[in-house]
Amino acid sequence: MSGKLSPLVLSCLAATWLVWGSTYLAIKFALVSFPPFFQMGTRFLTAGVLLLLWAWYRGQKMPTPVQWCNAAIVGTLMLGGGMGCTAYAEQTVASGLVVAFIAVTPGLITLASLPFGIKPSRLEVFGIAVGLAGVLLLVRGAGFSASTTGLIAVMISTVTWSTGSVLSQHRFPLAPASAGFASEMICGGVILMAVSHLMGESFHWAPQPLAITAWLYLVVFGSFVAFSAYMILLSRTRPALATSYSFVNPVIAMLLGIAFAGETVTAYEWLAVGVIVLGVVMLVLGKRA
Repeated sequence: MSGKLSPLVLSCLAATWLVWGSTYLAIKFALVSFPPFFQMGTRFLTAGVLLLLWAWYRGQKMPTPVQWCNAAIVGTLMLGGGMGCTAYAEQTVASGLVVAFIAVTPGLITLASLPFGIKPSRLEVFGIAVGLAGVLLLVRGAGFSASTTGLIAVMISTVTWSTGSVLSQHRFPLAPASAGFASEMICGGVILMAVSHLMGESFHWAPQPLAITAWLYLVVFGSFVAFSAYMILLSRTRPALATSYSFVNPVIAMLLGIAFAGETVTAYEWLAVGVIVLGVVMLVLGKRA
């Protein structure tokens, strides 16, 4: 991308960089009363319905049947697999480490874009290699070594989110503007609630105040604001810039987890995160070039 960034793009970048970096701690807090798939399902259903009503009130064209089908496919991947498995992983793995693993997303999106004729530059390839090396270091640390299920969940999360991001741009386009984002959240929310039911998750009907506050934060800022911002970036900028949150979120999430959730991160894991972030920065620079 060349030239100045518009105020809208800058605002969307701020939302994905700062807000998303804090949502992973909010997920951890909400897990006390809201089980993972139920938490994500209610979160996206609520945000999606509100956003669709707002789009209808603003006179936006509602999604067609084909666009609803596209939303179901993309929502299942990005929200059902991506966010559902992220919350599941945070039950046994520190939120900061989960985000650090997810930082490899831009590299996976680059690889998933190859069948559509989008070839990476040499710097991008080198950045992907460095980022994957950092992930290999990270999974050998104490956090992921202690939880095989957490590792598998975050791997599924990263792959499905990346795949959904690419398919939403090349194969299954959503309805324009907010109506499209809303349809994806509604479809993803339905899938998440179905998974919650199949897994026998039980909701605590007397949730703790902190859990309620965290859930509301996820609905308003994590879904309504930041997720919509990400989809806008995907549609208006290159994937490298849209996914640049990946090298900011890990640091923010790890610092917040240490400060407010008592999470511990070893020096080895900080080193691994540094390698991942270096790889992502190289990847973004390579795409801009």
